[in-house]
Amino acid sequence: MTNGERIGEVTHYYNKISVAVLKLSQDLTVGDSVHFLGRHTDFQQEITSMQIEHQPVTEVKSGDDVAIKVKQRVRRGDSIFRLTEE
Repeated sequence: MTNGERIGEVTHYYNKISVAVLKLSQDLTVGDSVHFLGRHTDFQQEITSMQIEHQPVTEVKSGDDVAIKVKQRVRRGDSIFRLTEE
């Protein structure tokens, strides 16, 4: 289980470039720590870069589709949680 709030889910994954496309239900900022969780997915990472329509952005709003570099494979339907400091 994760100690964060669910902020969206994976809608697509580009294997060759290790990029996930996320549909967000909460805002997200570069520097946030997140947890990817799914049936075959369970890892944490810091958000180091994000893009919307191939343009770099530092923050995205709820409802946006954003592409981020991921350090492990993710799958469509995996949840993404923002980690909160305990």
